[in-house]
Amino acid sequence: MTDYRLLIFDWDGTLVDSIGRIVESMRVAAAACDLEPLGDSTIKGIIGLGLPEAIRTLYPDQHDAGLLERFRHLYSEHYLALESEPSPLYAGVAEALEAFRGAGYRLAVATGKTRQGLDRVLAGHGWQEYFDVSRCADETASKPDPRMLHEILAHCRVSPEQALMVGDSSFDLQMARHAGMDAVAVSYGAQSPETLRLHGPQLVIDEFGELCTWLGVRSTRNVVVEG
Repeated sequence: MTDYRLLIFDWDGTLVDSIGRIVESMRVAAAACDLEPLGDSTIKGIIGLGLPEAIRTLYPDQHDAGLLERFRHLYSEHYLALESEPSPLYAGVAEALEAFRGAGYRLAVATGKTRQGLDRVLAGHGWQEYFDVSRCADETASKPDPRMLHEILAHCRVSPEQALMVGDSSFDLQMARHAGMDAVAVSYGAQSPETLRLHGPQLVIDEFGELCTWLGVRSTRNVVVEG
């Protein structure tokens, strides 16, 4: 097992069960803007990108800047209303993160959310000071550009070989590869295990607590196994 010192997590679809709210908000914004409705799988395929990049990917032929800004506003407004009660953590996340902290790992977040959005949900979970560092798409480059990972590594003074990215999308895995980092994919988020495996993760896990077992860390929900 590689001697990782830093664990970097995507937020939506990896730590937090927010995929349904993202899809709903995209649908509501598209309908209000009279844009073509898109299927769930298509919308899920852009989760992980920054919001401007996601909209451009979903509607590449739409160049009306005013309409795209309205779409962004409507999406954010609807999502914020849904998040009046923060999206729940996936099963085992809180216990595993505590176990990682107890084992001496440094923890970080690399997300396609805005800084305002991430700060709001961190406050909702009482985690304002929980992570060593976080980076959001609106304060650096959107995934799969590796800039946010480079910034996290520099902040923590950790080499790429000593860090692990954990995410639910191809954008997370591509970003990690571009940064020279290993990655673990979760199968329960935005993209299918088959899609994720195409990008060469070290491991694909079906439950977050499996990461504890793989790293050899004991959590309250997992019994460590050898091998």
